[in-house]
Amino acid sequence: MKREAAEILKATPALPTEHRAALAGSLLESLDVEVDEDVEAAWTNDVNRRVTELDRGAVRTIPWAEVRRRLAAR
Repeated sequence: MKREAAEILKATPALPTEHRAALAGSLLESLDVEVDEDVEAAWTNDVNRRVTELDRGAVRTIPWAEVRRRLAAR
């Protein structure tokens, strides 16, 4: 890893959560140089299906605290 990258990586924990999330998102987006249209379509269909299920009341959400509790119990 180049020195500049190592310095940036070392400094990131001091950033506010929102800034770290934005930085992480930007870095991930920079890796996606090629878009697989089939994958994009599959993700879009899945998201639309899940939103429809939520809107119809066919599924219920679980609070994040409950998800963490369940994972910790494993």
